[in-house]
Amino acid sequence: MAELSERAQISRLIHRFGFGPRPGQYESLVKLGLARTQRSILDVPAVDPGLSTVVTPTFPSYGFLPASQMRALLAQQNNELLFWWLDRMVLSHNALPERMTWFWHGHWATAVSKVVYPLPMLQQNQTLRANALGNFSTMSEAMITDCALLYWLDSELNVATSPNENLARELMELFTLGIGNYTENDVQAVAKSLTGYRVTLATGQVTYRPALHDNSVVTILGTTSSFTGPSVVALLTSLYTNQLFIAERLWFRFFDSSSPQSDDSIATAFESRGIARAVKALVHHRALANPAHSQAKSPVEWFVSACRALGVRPSTLPTPQVVISGLGNLGQVPFNPPNVGGWPADQFWLTAASAQQRISLSSFLIEHGDLTPITSLSPRERVEGSALWLGVPEWGRSTKALLTKVRTDPTQLAWLALNAPEYVVNA
Repeated sequence: MAELSERAQISRLIHRFGFGPRPGQYESLVKLGLARTQRSILDVPAVDPGLSTVVTPTFPSYGFLPASQMRALLAQQNNELLFWWLDRMVLSHNALPERMTWFWHGHWATAVSKVVYPLPMLQQNQTLRANALGNFSTMSEAMITDCALLYWLDSELNVATSPNENLARELMELFTLGIGNYTENDVQAVAKSLTGYRVTLATGQVTYRPALHDNSVVTILGTTSSFTGPSVVALLTSLYTNQLFIAERLWFRFFDSSSPQSDDSIATAFESRGIARAVKALVHHRALANPAHSQAKSPVEWFVSACRALGVRPSTLPTPQVVISGLGNLGQVPFNPPNVGGWPADQFWLTAASAQQRISLSSFLIEHGDLTPITSLSPRERVEGSALWLGVPEWGRSTKALLTKVRTDPTQLAWLALNAPEYVVNA
């Protein structure tokens, strides 16, 4: 078997740039070795065979319905949307596109709790996926006319006679430049430049009304012009500040939320705003070998990785409300981030309350999952076999001792392994 250091690096790749291994996948990657694993992570197929049975939902407009019926219908549709994406995360063979879509969902954080209608959220998700490994400038131009994002950030109130600054501020602070890299005058100028858009939530349609747009000449970060939405985005994403900011966000989410980047290799790779090149730089970064750069799984990442290991398709679980409540109690439900800043990262998720919720949810998943990767092994093989099954390079001494005690009970062993610190935290 490969040395521990190489197994650890392969583990980081499969957990951070995917959602953990499917049964047998980690063991196969360890046999392939680090270099070939890096290539396989980045080798995204044009069509992922794992997604062949995942049908994209449609959300037709039903016109006027009584309020109670409309609430029930939207709740049903939003649950359908949630489980559609969870299925995609779980069933994808190469999970990098879904993993990057998840990353960008946290970056351009938009919540259905305010948007209400599932169609604009679905459209946004598809936009993020289409651009997840593409060009950031192209993505940003698409997002500036995204129905869900425009409504989420009050663009309905942004007209020439009374510009609303919400979208302008977040576009610079959270999406393109970072806090401290613009002035209040820039916010006011960008707000004027983004006037004129109108949305229809039920259909996800965005229209531009020139009569509501402020055509005045303004100065944004030293450049004077009469801007439109696309030209504002082109300016902001062309700045070196944007290059550094996105590189830092990638580092924060994939390597270390507590320390700055040790070199400029990611920013250099992102120079042309190519996201795939920046991800490749991450996948090949020397920090991959540094155990100090640990990452605790967020609730969704843990849940999806557990489903992949257990062969559970979320939408087929008999009581979907257990999943919805479980993720809600853990503090993270896709399509519903707490605010425009998205979800916190890493150590935030390591609390006693979170541990209790994971324990409860893992019991439910095991009840409906496939334990063949454990039951097919003899008891003496199961402790090491469980590490290979879950993509853990090595169990710690305490965990190994606990697993050894229950190795004759596959259900108990799986339950302990899914909640073990070596699995919850990708070290």
